[in-house]
Amino acid sequence: MNQAEEIKSKLDIVEVIREYVQLKPVGVNFTARCPFHRERTPSFVVSPERQIWRCFGCGKGGDVFSFVMEIEGLNFIEALRQLAPKAGVQLRSYNPQETSRRNRLLDAADLAAKYYHKVLLETPEAASARQYLQQRGLKPETIAEWQIGYSRESWDDLFNFLKAKGFSEQEIFLAGLSVKKEQGVGYYNRFRGRIMFPINDAAGNPVGFSARVSPEREATERMGKYINSPQTQIYDKSKILFGLDKAKNFIREAETAMVVEGQMDALSSHQAGFKNAVASSGTALSGDQIKLLKRYADNVLFAFDVDTAGQIAAERGIEQALGQEMNIRVIQVPGGKDPDECIRNNPDDFRQAVEAAQSVIDYYFGRTFRGLDLNNIANKKQAAEKLLKVTSFIGSTIERDAWLRRLANALEVNEQVLREVLDKRRPRRPDRTGVVQPKDTAAQPNISHNQMLTESLLALALKFPEHFSYLINNISPEMLTEELQRAFYKKLVVYYNTIESDSNLFNDDSLKSWLGNTIANEEELIGLRGLLDMLLLLADKDFYEMNASDARLEIGKIINQLKRKHLIKKMLAIERELVEAERRQDAGGIMESMEAFKVVADEVRRLEE
Repeated sequence: MNQAEEIKSKLDIVEVIREYVQLKPVGVNFTARCPFHRERTPSFVVSPERQIWRCFGCGKGGDVFSFVMEIEGLNFIEALRQLAPKAGVQLRSYNPQETSRRNRLLDAADLAAKYYHKVLLETPEAASARQYLQQRGLKPETIAEWQIGYSRESWDDLFNFLKAKGFSEQEIFLAGLSVKKEQGVGYYNRFRGRIMFPINDAAGNPVGFSARVSPEREATERMGKYINSPQTQIYDKSKILFGLDKAKNFIREAETAMVVEGQMDALSSHQAGFKNAVASSGTALSGDQIKLLKRYADNVLFAFDVDTAGQIAAERGIEQALGQEMNIRVIQVPGGKDPDECIRNNPDDFRQAVEAAQSVIDYYFGRTFRGLDLNNIANKKQAAEKLLKVTSFIGSTIERDAWLRRLANALEVNEQVLREVLDKRRPRRPDRTGVVQPKDTAAQPNISHNQMLTESLLALALKFPEHFSYLINNISPEMLTEELQRAFYKKLVVYYNTIESDSNLFNDDSLKSWLGNTIANEEELIGLRGLLDMLLLLADKDFYEMNASDARLEIGKIINQLKRKHLIKKMLAIERELVEAERRQDAGGIMESMEAFKVVADEVRRLEE
């Protein structure tokens, strides 16, 4: 067993995919809305029995590796690396030429995080940083869990440490850990004299840092209190949420995510028991970040700072969440404080604020109308503009209608007038990623009706092999229009005859094994096995509760439809032959075509009786 097979054997695909998608049990499988295209009705299916997944909307599917590769944008080696720790498998060292640059950068960032953490805990230079973190109420176990560190007042200590570990100057630079010298050649440490907060991806890999200036340098520091890692191959700030790796399971359990503004807000929240908290790191949430949260829950609480910048950031994040149809509540942190300060002063005050969180509609209407004289037309116009702007982001038609009705009542204006203004504001609708798209954005594959019928027929045959002899006697391969399906059906017939038509011996494991033993062409084998996996999932999805007698009736209906389509296709071909015979004035050919047409037409009529 190679390492990939060992990892697959030790992982449950349901548990892996559940980290990204909200799965719900349906029959023997799990379903969800597909994370790879926009849809309202779940068509994404995961089979725990077969350890495979497929979306019947966009056509994507595969095993646990293909899912992680698709959703994380990784190659196979990178997916292997990410899944190995989950499976408890120690990967053997890879040849440097076989290791991707991304993996090298991840290794560099991971070593840097460990180095900074050791410096914080063990060096005299970090004494003031340790004292500061203690004053901010962070417990030793929190500092350890979040691997908080300290960067020395040194131009090259980390740089030299990583070089000694085998990293090139270019790799250290590309990981965002060094800066090119403006004069001369070479590099120096990006972070110096700062408290280091590692920023992890959802899998827990350090990919960047948020660095706070040490307290003694705060008054004289020219680069700002906080500086963050630059955009790199491993760190895209619009797609990362601070603390998500630690919060994701709690978000799923609570069915709610709490979004705070800064790292200290997130750390204090977790210490106080709000372990579903993540931080936007002081910026407005992007559509990609909201999409990350929606993997785990449909509900979100916003608890941003009460200052102007915090409220602006909160409202931009809310707009993104509205566009992706999340259920939103807003926490009003008491006393004009941020969550961190509130929790340190009195955790119960923050708990009460969480329990009293407002619905997003109450939050916006309260903020907009507070102290506003609605007898003034200009004020009415101002309120309408602000609230219609927010309403334009709402993806749910029902929620949007509720906002419009409430706004019309509050302003004492005709609701239709507001609708007309709103329609002008939103000619197109935001999709689930927050990007404005045309209305029809679902990534539906181009599947013909014939193909859908054939897939259903083959899925039924696999689920109810007792009806396979009936299928063989009524369907010939030429009735199946798709080449792959036709090839699969031919193999199925041979397999059925090989087991001497004993439906009790007909099962998907023996069929897979038989295909592997009889097909030498690797590409053909992969295609047929992939189709088999898809058909087995389709059978579970569409025919899970069907009994054998109903399946026999359904098979008969599909056979009749396929026969009729095949006969009509023959009639069209005969018509073309008849036209050609008439052009040639071929009396014999005309008579022959007319007789053939009548025979086929009679068959069609019999099917329709």
